[in-house]
Amino acid sequence: MNSVQTYSLFTDFDISLFKAGKHFRLHEKMGSHICTVDGVKGTYFAVWAPSANQVSVIGDFNHWQDGEHKLQVRWDASGIWEGFIPTVGHSDTYKYKIHSNHNGIVTEKADPFARRAEHPPKTASIVYSTDHVWKDKDWMKKRHKHNSLKAPYSVYEIHLGSWKRNVEENRSLSYSELATELVTYIKEMNFTHVELMPIMEYPYDPSWGYQLTGYFAPTSRFGYPEELMTLIDAFHQNDIGVILDWVPSHFPEDAHGLGNFDGTACYEHPDRRKGYHPDWKSLIFNYERNEVRSFLISNALFWLDQYHIDGLRVDAVASMLYLDYSREEGEWEPNDQGGRENLAVISFLQELNQEVYASFPDVQTIAEESTSFPMVSKPVFVGGLGFGMKWMMGWMHDTLNYFKRDTLYRNHHHNEISFSMTYGFTENFMLPLSHDEVVYGKQSILGRMPGDEWQRFANLRLLYTYMYTHPGGKLLFMGSEFGQGTEWDFKDQLDWYVLQYDTHKGVQKTVADLNHLYRTVPALYEKQFEAEGFEWIAHDDSENAVLSYIRRGNKPDTLIIGVFNMTPVPRPKYRIGVPLKGSLLEIFNSDATIYGGTGKYHNKKLTVSKTSWNGKTHSTEIMVPPLAGIVLELKV
Repeated sequence: MNSVQTYSLFTDFDISLFKAGKHFRLHEKMGSHICTVDGVKGTYFAVWAPSANQVSVIGDFNHWQDGEHKLQVRWDASGIWEGFIPTVGHSDTYKYKIHSNHNGIVTEKADPFARRAEHPPKTASIVYSTDHVWKDKDWMKKRHKHNSLKAPYSVYEIHLGSWKRNVEENRSLSYSELATELVTYIKEMNFTHVELMPIMEYPYDPSWGYQLTGYFAPTSRFGYPEELMTLIDAFHQNDIGVILDWVPSHFPEDAHGLGNFDGTACYEHPDRRKGYHPDWKSLIFNYERNEVRSFLISNALFWLDQYHIDGLRVDAVASMLYLDYSREEGEWEPNDQGGRENLAVISFLQELNQEVYASFPDVQTIAEESTSFPMVSKPVFVGGLGFGMKWMMGWMHDTLNYFKRDTLYRNHHHNEISFSMTYGFTENFMLPLSHDEVVYGKQSILGRMPGDEWQRFANLRLLYTYMYTHPGGKLLFMGSEFGQGTEWDFKDQLDWYVLQYDTHKGVQKTVADLNHLYRTVPALYEKQFEAEGFEWIAHDDSENAVLSYIRRGNKPDTLIIGVFNMTPVPRPKYRIGVPLKGSLLEIFNSDATIYGGTGKYHNKKLTVSKTSWNGKTHSTEIMVPPLAGIVLELKV
């Protein structure tokens, strides 16, 4: 006898929205929800399985027996199976046993909408209702200021499992432990935001979280959902924003996951040319299917709503946008217009961003997009994709290529370090030195730097000074902020022991002070995405391999000047053009002794003369240290 009672959380309007691909709060209806029906407490289940002829809830409560608790299919051709099971409640484990209409296939699936999942390698879903009282009201009230494109945006990217470990117990830190240690560290380092590499449930550790199976469930590796909320709360109470890595581009074929969900290509595209990713050996969502679009956009909004997330960094956008991405000729089919763009993805991303910003105008979406696809961070109403920012992958490649060159030859490649400004304001760019740049034989950021030990660390401090004064948001992957020498290993913690050495402590101090400089000098962020916020002094001094430019904010009487010497030869009495007469003060010097520099080339007294130079009406002579960047403030 089936003990599932007829019950539904869906209205006819919900169903019409779902079918139209416009239901963006599906998590309020789908999945498992503890409730009381006719005075009896239990759990309501709802799952989308349009090609099923029978769906049962199996779990500890029925000894995982198929057919004990059969859900009922709705009459409206929505493909939703639902029902209320008395006495099933909080912390009960379950899956869906699905009998397909297709070739008699039977699948056993985790709940796509589950709020909690078992600790891998176990794969069941858990009936769960969170109980957390948020204490971040002050942050939520003012976060529109912190998340504004006219505010400093300095991001610390982190993989929670390998930032720091409990060595004695050979385990990662929990969400609760991180709420103390990680939050304190990021605050001390003056970062404005943290970006968490994917923390939705995933089965395979070497995927780093980028192969998801539990889209609405925080990974149980680090604790309970409430503990993740406590961590986010702690960030917010310390004025630190939280960005989540979000992966709508592909998903794994694990038996309990979304693939072949009801015996058919339910979530993935049925055409393998559009539905399978050759690089990651994973499945690609069917963006042409309305129900899948509702699922994905609901998932994005869920994290912003339920977990108070301040931004979503959308992974692998380029792989989504192009039908021929990583495919040879004959392995893909052009779109209806004969092009290689995935038109369904374009409309999906536009709808995603429109809905995110309509519901949460004080957050940001950030695209990891590595091609020249136009207007990624432009509004949808002018034909853009609608993201708030885009990773500046061209800047990353050119900059790292330049800095790994022997300093003797840099003057022959000066255009590499200045080229970014030829397109620097075509998008709202974020400068990323991410996890992808410190793995697979690429070396650490420090490991790329040429020369002897002194030069390597001076180069790294110079790179960061250039990065923090260059227009755009900033992102550093964990470990890079103190000059980790080895590549990142997800199985181990960062090399914290190197901080016993002054060279590494100097880099760490450099980054902390650059973050402080970026946050407290408005000219470095107020117009970071606007062309009028930047002006070259000299981009063509290849002979000396020196780069210099001006940054402007809203106050016309205060300018910031950055000068960067890319060689180990000091440049005393180096003349730079200045647009106005005024007082000039050195406010940062990466060659200072507190950072591990020589400390010999400070600019204490600077005089601006009416001598034209670099096309400017005025000029001054400065001391430019070897392999260093200096930042000057000009007040009119």
